[in-house]
Amino acid sequence: MSIPYDPTLAPSTAPAITSFLASFYATSDNEALHEKYADSFTQDATLIMASKVATGSEEILSLRHGLWTHVFSRSHSVSRLYFGAQDSVMLYGKVVYTLKSDKEREIEVPWAARADFVLEPVVRMRFYQVYLGPSAQSGK
Repeated sequence: MSIPYDPTLAPSTAPAITSFLASFYATSDNEALHEKYADSFTQDATLIMASKVATGSEEILSLRHGLWTHVFSRSHSVSRLYFGAQDSVMLYGKVVYTLKSDKEREIEVPWAARADFVLEPVVRMRFYQVYLGPSAQSGK
């Protein structure tokens, strides 16, 4: 996945962050990678997915499992990324998913997100908030 951003406005950390995000969304789109998804966050990270809030590794892992309850498949794409600081971004894109109850129908949902990172010793998110409509989270 390529993540578009303006390199003239990007900090020196841009390659590490965009590489991390490309891997993160590939992981997010694979139901089997729950542990790897949770490992994308610091131990004390906060994840806010619409109205759902998870703090810490165990809660993030539990929320991640719940995100796949009704979903058969999903595919994220990032339309644009904006840097707010060396370790902070805003981005927007879309996710296309199918539900277990209707595998023939694709649903496209626009989303936006804010992410703050810890860059050393490896890149991980310490805060991640996803903004989307409530119908997208209901899985129905």
